[in-house]
Amino acid sequence: MLQWMRHYRRSMLPGDISAGIVVAMMMIPQGMAYALVAGLPPVVGIYASIVPPVLYALFGTSSTQSVGPMAIISLMTASILTPLAAPGSALYGVLAAQLALLSGAVLLACGLLRIGFLANFFSRPVMSGFTIGSALLIAWGQLPALLGAAPPQLHAASAALGLGALALLVWARRFLAGALQRLGMAPVAADIGAKLAPMLVVVGATALVAGLGLDRLGVATTGAVPAGLPGLNLATSATHWQALLQPALLVGFMVFLISMSGAQTLALKRGEKLGSNRELVGLGVANIGSALSGGFPVTGSISRSAVNFATGANSQLASLITAALLAAALVAPTGWLALLPLPVLAATIIVAVLGMLDLSTLRTAWHYDRADAAALLATACGVLVLGVEAGVVVGVALSMGALIWRASRPHIAVLGRIAGTEHFRNVDRYSTETAPGLLLLRVDAGLFFGNVEAVNERIEDELAAQPDTRHLVLVLSAVNAIDTSALFGLEELNTSLRQRGVLLHLAEVKGPVMDRLRHSTLLQALNGRLFLSAAMAWDELAADKA
Repeated sequence: MLQWMRHYRRSMLPGDISAGIVVAMMMIPQGMAYALVAGLPPVVGIYASIVPPVLYALFGTSSTQSVGPMAIISLMTASILTPLAAPGSALYGVLAAQLALLSGAVLLACGLLRIGFLANFFSRPVMSGFTIGSALLIAWGQLPALLGAAPPQLHAASAALGLGALALLVWARRFLAGALQRLGMAPVAADIGAKLAPMLVVVGATALVAGLGLDRLGVATTGAVPAGLPGLNLATSATHWQALLQPALLVGFMVFLISMSGAQTLALKRGEKLGSNRELVGLGVANIGSALSGGFPVTGSISRSAVNFATGANSQLASLITAALLAAALVAPTGWLALLPLPVLAATIIVAVLGMLDLSTLRTAWHYDRADAAALLATACGVLVLGVEAGVVVGVALSMGALIWRASRPHIAVLGRIAGTEHFRNVDRYSTETAPGLLLLRVDAGLFFGNVEAVNERIEDELAAQPDTRHLVLVLSAVNAIDTSALFGLEELNTSLRQRGVLLHLAEVKGPVMDRLRHSTLLQALNGRLFLSAAMAWDELAADKA
């Protein structure tokens, strides 16, 4: 906070004020709706939108990050807590805050220990599959609230209100910005107007419920919302710490990944640099603050952060203004919030989460790397069939499995010289010349225990295909490391080739690799030579007629 306040200028204030107001208007329906997804009373969503952004503004590094409830984290919260307590019960609320506390502690510890790199084990396809599966799961879970009854049954008044709101929100999402532009509104202002459509629909529906007495006809509403700011919450369940610890690790990492994905995109547009470990600290403290104020796990919202950016947020002051306005909304009379119709809140949730169904990653992965596409689909299906946590584990396992499989089968190219040059290329891709008795192989991966056997098998295959080979040159220009298992494999290869009258040579060995090889016996036992380049090996060995 000291950093951004030190550079704050008066000219930045109008943008921060406008962004703070707009995001606060978005947060009221979103926060309440996402609390329902998490299985909590709607007001808890507003509680989780006040203290966390204030604490993030103190410790975070993004000037446009909007921290608060988010659909996917709310779904994860519900899936973790539902087996432990009944949604809506007092224990359930205690466990939600306890999960936020543990998740925050995990994030804070990772930030202080500077181990944010662990989040890199969640690949982009796995994240996309998780988002798709979660979005479908959330949308399906909102159908009973949307229709006023479990499908295929419905409550006529509730369904009419919910489906009408759904249709209006879908239209607003697709066409409202364009319609506003045609009326003469600037593109940025039109886009902001479209983003505020859920708030306007919720207010209009609430007025409709109050005017027509729809609540007396069976339309479910949020009910009484307690006025006043959240108090200090220190309640915990001593018997559930262990049960929540492992899920809290997963929630913490997902909070970080979701938050960073949106914040990094906006930071690049503004030329800002985010500190990943400082972000971990900011998000960790925000979640601890949510727990202490009776909230649940929170993260940076991609959609709200984008609106924050578009409406002119220049610093974290915008988030402080948003938090202040939400606190004021709770201090003011909250009677009108009691008539918010749940079918309309369900419609806002469905439209919001279905907007996360981005299939572009699946299309790209399908054409570029089927293994990544399989990991994406498996993650999405795992979330739908097995649940949120199991789905993520399946996706990460498949993604890591594909990585290990690729590393265990490195690409190895037979090289030839492009005539008249000192350039050597794959003989299967270029028109090259080769020399009798000389075999050049380029290994395009680091050598380690998982692939040394496959490398030796490929070498034996190439030697069998060229039985007149007298010189084998391993071009190691793409090898960044050789572990102990691979070192023993090379020594065994060297011994085997010596017995067959084939000389083993090494070329283009990188400096760090050479530094480690000097501490081994391979270089002394090598029956061939070390060459600085493949061209030097060619000049020396291609003329060898012995």
